[in-house]
Amino acid sequence: MRILLVEDDPLLGDGIRTALERESYAVEWFAHGREALAAIDSDEAFSAMILDLGLPDMDGMQVLACIRQRSSLPVLILTARDAVEERIRGLDAGADDYVLKPFDLQELLARLRVITRRAEGRATQRLTLGALSIDEAQHCVTWQGQEVSLARREYALLLELARHPDKVLSRPRLESLLYGWGEEVESNALEVHVHHLRKKLAKPLIVTVRGIGYRLDSQAT
Repeated sequence: MRILLVEDDPLLGDGIRTALERESYAVEWFAHGREALAAIDSDEAFSAMILDLGLPDMDGMQVLACIRQRSSLPVLILTARDAVEERIRGLDAGADDYVLKPFDLQELLARLRVITRRAEGRATQRLTLGALSIDEAQHCVTWQGQEVSLARREYALLLELARHPDKVLSRPRLESLLYGWGEEVESNALEVHVHHLRKKLAKPLIVTVRGIGYRLDSQAT
């Protein structure tokens, strides 16, 4: 999953980004609200946004209002504003959840999983498609009842395909999921990850749609 992080504190932002990347999220981090809005307006596909309210160029509530005019992207707010009235205002303005500073990173990750599951209409952290099962909290993948060991990018790729079964996901979208903006991507990197997944799971599971991208075939699960 691709997460948009908007946080102007360099230490906190770096800590959150590191924690998210360890959990196999792809993270785009901005310190300014206008940069984040420009990213949303681009072709990048984000699964959720983590938004600090105290930004240098515009208030986080303004950013949230602009987002809600153009997107239903799940938004998790970070704030030191602990007044109940402030939280109510944010939730009424369209925030999906709040985390008060200082916070525990594990709580942040758990709340992020909740809002992304809710956006997909899922009630639990386990995603199951036939013989394929993915536990997002534990990063555990099982195929036909057997646990499968996956590298970080293999897991991220499989999870994204499984979150959108039978839907063709474009090559640029999948590459942006696996590699950050400005990071050099070898021409066959995506094919290598798909090849490894097919070997570890089942070859028919991931279908190549020539000239476009890949899809996970739910009938093959």
